[in-house]
Amino acid sequence: MFLDSSSFSFRNVLVISTLLRVILIVYSEWHDARSVVKYTDVDYRVFSDAAYFLQHPAPAEGNHAQGPLKELPYKRETYRYTPLLALLLVPNSWFHPSFGKYIFALCDLVNGILIYRLLKTEVDGLQTERLATIYSAVHLLNPLVFSISTRGSSESVLSLFVLLTLYASLKRRWDTAAILLGISTHWKIYPVIYGVSCLGVIGGSASDAKNSREYLRTIVNWKTIRFTAISAGTFLLLGASCYAIWGYPFLYESYLYHLHRLDHRHNFSPYFYLTYLTYPTLSGTPEALPLWNQILRSPLTSFVPQMGLALGLGLLFGRRKEDLVFAWFVQTVVFVVFNKVCTSQYFLWYLLLLPLLLPRLSITRSKAILYGAVWFGTQALWLSEAYKLEFLGQNVFFALWLRGLIYIVGNCWVLAGLMDAYT
Repeated sequence: MFLDSSSFSFRNVLVISTLLRVILIVYSEWHDARSVVKYTDVDYRVFSDAAYFLQHPAPAEGNHAQGPLKELPYKRETYRYTPLLALLLVPNSWFHPSFGKYIFALCDLVNGILIYRLLKTEVDGLQTERLATIYSAVHLLNPLVFSISTRGSSESVLSLFVLLTLYASLKRRWDTAAILLGISTHWKIYPVIYGVSCLGVIGGSASDAKNSREYLRTIVNWKTIRFTAISAGTFLLLGASCYAIWGYPFLYESYLYHLHRLDHRHNFSPYFYLTYLTYPTLSGTPEALPLWNQILRSPLTSFVPQMGLALGLGLLFGRRKEDLVFAWFVQTVVFVVFNKVCTSQYFLWYLLLLPLLLPRLSITRSKAILYGAVWFGTQALWLSEAYKLEFLGQNVFFALWLRGLIYIVGNCWVLAGLMDAYT
């Protein structure tokens, strides 16, 4: 299954990746017990508390369950995820506090195995296994990937669902892919954008379409309707089941909250500064503003360029199975860059697909170094200013916003370069 016993093999990369994650999780327990500044992400405490409330129901002020069961993960303030995540982490309270971290790290490793297997089927040539090992190591040994999962972020679980969806799609197991896409979208809503590019592949090539009507038939036909129905049905079935048990709090915290979310904290998003400046007005007396002003300041407005680009690019590039990875990567990058809230954690959404895309990029070493320097450099430029705000308390909101715009321009330039290098 894996490579031989040579020094550079996938087996060895996997073993090193496993040991690295185990060591970091053990270290996190030692560090957190002795330091005020914790290694563990605050979200992990939120997950753990929500899992605890599932087992120990208690009255929740202003947020009661409305279903037949009274166990309420949403009693934990700021828990805005599917209750399935809390169910997954139930052993945190009775088995081991770091149980969830090991689950997240395991998902990281499974993701690496899936990437390796996909690369072996996609990369041709005598060095297929070696190349697959190199590219899969880009994921398994990525410091951003293993640090985020060992700190207690659940992104690796969603990444697993996304990769399984991609795996099934590339194998043309469309019913399975539809079910997995529904599960992915239930877990977190953004994978819904991948459905558009899947429809383009399922419907067949549009190159033979002579007019708009024939083109439309490649998007809307029995195969695409079946895929949509299965995917949407899976999403609705999971949602209806959770609603029947936990009621409106599930619906609001998991989905509705994110539609009107106002996050004025500093992040890479170009919208954060406007939200910061208008936050008291928006939360206080939005009815006093003119309608056009309310529309411009509405958090829903940010969805227009974001979803327009993500869905449009999916339709444009998602026409062949061979281009599906490229289409998903481009869709994810623009979705993250133009999201109304953008943090480093979201970078994992498109970095997950990068190892699968690299073999299809025809790019010189100098350009690769330049793109990497711009990607890292724009973040470093932003972080240097964010440090003044976060740790020194300086009023640098405007300067930070300007650097955020530089980050967006830089990322778009890098994306354009990668699109041009795609073969």
